[in-house]
Amino acid sequence: MSAEYAYSEIPHLFGLIGYPLGHSFSQRYFREKFEREGLSQYDYGLFPLSEMGQFPVLLETYPNLEGLNVTIPYKEQVLDYLDDLDSEAASIGAVNVIKVDSGKTIGYNSDIAGFAQSLNDFIGEAKEGMTQALVLGTGGASKAVLHVLRRMGIASITVSRSTGKADLVYADLQKDLIQAIPLIINTTPLGMSPRTEEAPELPYQWLHEGHFLYDLVYNPLETQFMKLGKTQGAHVCNGLDMLYGQAERAWEIWMNK
Repeated sequence: MSAEYAYSEIPHLFGLIGYPLGHSFSQRYFREKFEREGLSQYDYGLFPLSEMGQFPVLLETYPNLEGLNVTIPYKEQVLDYLDDLDSEAASIGAVNVIKVDSGKTIGYNSDIAGFAQSLNDFIGEAKEGMTQALVLGTGGASKAVLHVLRRMGIASITVSRSTGKADLVYADLQKDLIQAIPLIINTTPLGMSPRTEEAPELPYQWLHEGHFLYDLVYNPLETQFMKLGKTQGAHVCNGLDMLYGQAERAWEIWMNK
């Protein structure tokens, strides 16, 4: 039996779009959730789209789709293909959850809730003295991060490899700046499996025990970014708790909770 046929027979179908999808934990997470909760008529599929233009075809192929997660590189591109947007997703310009309701697609952002809880748990009482953060990357994931930081009263400086995309490029990161900003958040896929040897081009030698390095990457659990930070005494955290948080928020959205 082909996957296409099997999925078309599922009364309640959910899934993930992005490209590629080999790194994703979502299918296993939701299938285990469905099994635990006795939801035998539910399933979760992986739908790699090599281009966003394939999205309408996916919806036509599976009219039984009730919800989708969205990952790299489509969190921003998908906005042009949706019927409506939640106000928070619209304000930040990125979507990672789609609810399909009577054929209408509505975009949401559950990264906000997942990241906010995870970051608060990570930095704890140190939050009181944090007024600035470096945010590495300018993609869809960074938009949720910037939104949460604004809400927390933490000013952000964005960093990119390309001139004109962010406040700074990596070559601008001098010692005084690095040592003055305690929170550094990697929103790029650098270091994600299978290219685990990669890391953002930070001057890691200037990090110290007062730094908090948060990596949205969760596979591997300890990225090169984190390892290099730990060598300098920095506190480090991966994106796994954020992932669990955003997945549960997505489920609440799909179930109208």
